[in-house]
Amino acid sequence: MNEIIERTIRREMEYDGTVILTYRIQYPEIISSNYEYGKQAFNQYNQRKALELKEYSETQLYQEAIETYEYNKKNGYPIMVYEVVLEYTITYNQEYIVSLYSDEYIFTGGAHGSTIRKSQNWDLQAVRQIPLMSFFPNNPYYIIDILKEINKQIQYQEENGLNQYFENYCQLVLENFKLENYYITPNYITIFFQQYDIAPYSSGIPIFKIPIRQ
Repeated sequence: MNEIIERTIRREMEYDGTVILTYRIQYPEIISSNYEYGKQAFNQYNQRKALELKEYSETQLYQEAIETYEYNKKNGYPIMVYEVVLEYTITYNQEYIVSLYSDEYIFTGGAHGSTIRKSQNWDLQAVRQIPLMSFFPNNPYYIIDILKEINKQIQYQEENGLNQYFENYCQLVLENFKLENYYITPNYITIFFQQYDIAPYSSGIPIFKIPIRQ
């Protein structure tokens, strides 16, 4: 197992003596591994992504927060604080395989913020990320099989009142399925969709566990 620690970048940004934007950016760092090149690639990738979000928060989002602050103050509306939160979850960490997903939450007003989920599936030995097709060797129809399994799980969830989906979920699953939107858990590949892709906001981020056949 690779030893992974959590790094955090955080800041409160003020304007006119008032906090108008906060961010808390977490990212993983491998501090011990048998795969030095993979470790370096993993750490550089995650640090770069964290710094890119920091830069975006301190420039574009901060400027938007200033404009919103001035508009609200001028019109007597409550002062609103923009918020950026990046958190990650390690879902698999064995030998040279490390898998995780990160949720990037941004609030800029309205009833609620929005969350974007992204994943990473690393082969540290090969110093690359693992394509989904690698888990379905000798199966040229693996995407069709995955889509069938997702629709089967949706049908079961709806029939048992476990979750809600849009009426045309079959079409939406096909349109919004992305090869990179998966992460590894023991014995499963977990496919995920973004908010609003196939279900209402109240359903959260839909996930579907696809068994890995040995």
